[in-house]
Amino acid sequence: MAEIVYGSEIAKKIKAKLAAKMQALKQEGKRLPKLCVVLVGNHPASLSYVTGKEKACREIGMENDLIRLPQDISEKALLDFIQKLNVDDAVDGILVQLPLPAHIDEHKVLFAIDPAKDVDGFHPISLGKLMLQEDTFISCTPKGIMRILEEIGYDDLSGKKAVVVGRSNIVGKPVAQLLMNKHATVTVCHSRTKNVEEIAAQADILIAAIGKPRYIHASWVKEGAVVIDVGINRDENNKLCGDVDFEAVKEKAAYITPVPKGVGPMTIAMLLENTLEAYEKKEG
Repeated sequence: MAEIVYGSEIAKKIKAKLAAKMQALKQEGKRLPKLCVVLVGNHPASLSYVTGKEKACREIGMENDLIRLPQDISEKALLDFIQKLNVDDAVDGILVQLPLPAHIDEHKVLFAIDPAKDVDGFHPISLGKLMLQEDTFISCTPKGIMRILEEIGYDDLSGKKAVVVGRSNIVGKPVAQLLMNKHATVTVCHSRTKNVEEIAAQADILIAAIGKPRYIHASWVKEGAVVIDVGINRDENNKLCGDVDFEAVKEKAAYITPVPKGVGPMTIAMLLENTLEAYEKKEG
């Protein structure tokens, strides 16, 4: 039976440290770090995500701005707005909530963010530095996954076999790189991979980020593996679930993250941490 690793509990400890830091800055009479979240349109899931980020900032005492822009804003107007945030000295972190409306080029928008304020870690400079193992902002979900592994004592990944199911730019690719940086042997599986279940069953660390409800079955999981479930899905009964068949897999794994209260809270905690890091780099 697996030990259930609640990212929500780890995130609480991280946020408590961040709150203490905010309090110390306030007592020293210094300005507080500020995160600006840009939401274009009224996508329901996006609205829920940005509200969660706004709440987390309030909880720790970090300055934040939720900027809501109309669905029909032009690409140029959005890029001009981002440039204003880039040159605003009071803004430390900029996050543009995805997805964007179809008429806006997502890459252009993400690349327009000043790398020094790219607290989401999506700018090509941030991703390039990650590949080169240089100091940079790490995408929040992959960073949260690595922190979970540290929390359960998986600091040394030398010789460990890691399998990442999913190859998105947001989770799959960066987390694979982070695992390699820690000397794990990494296989990335995706929609064109043959015999995924056989590959997954060899993993000491299995990370599911495919976006399919309960896609990972118990037969795909090695006895005693660490299973990190990144998925957030709705099943046929509209119940929230991950990419892993949690009830079956927890009987075989050594550690498993649940959905909800698993990776999601860690993503927000890492965003706050990255924003503080951006502030500290700027303030010296």
